Amino acid sequence: MAGASKVLHFSDANFEAEVIKATIPVLVDFGATWCGPCRAIAPIVEDIAGSYAGRVKVGKVDVDECPQTAMAYQIRGVPTLLVFKGGKVAAQSVGLIPKAKVSELLDRILG
Repeated sequence: MAGASKVLHFSDANFEAEVIKATIPVLVDFGATWCGPCRAIAPIVEDIAGSYAGRVKVGKVDVDECPQTAMAYQIRGVPTLLVFKGGKVAAQSVGLIPKAKVSELLDRILG
């Protein structure tokens, strides 16, 4: 798979503008570089970003680089996936999950 990543990078600085104020649902992958399961879920998140392009915004938050955001959403374990809709958490999943489960979460929110 060539080309640029469709997964955005959210930070403490841009989280509100990119996620909270987004006009479409946003899937946020909270993770860390040292976390094995986080590395394992990365290609799944990348696939989802491609298959839901235009319908769902997809991005990552590194919990070590963005402690304020991680604390604000009480991220205690990584990877944690949060789906935001209308600025609020609409769905949550903690731990490594298969692509089908991620799609299920998003499809439920998209209706």
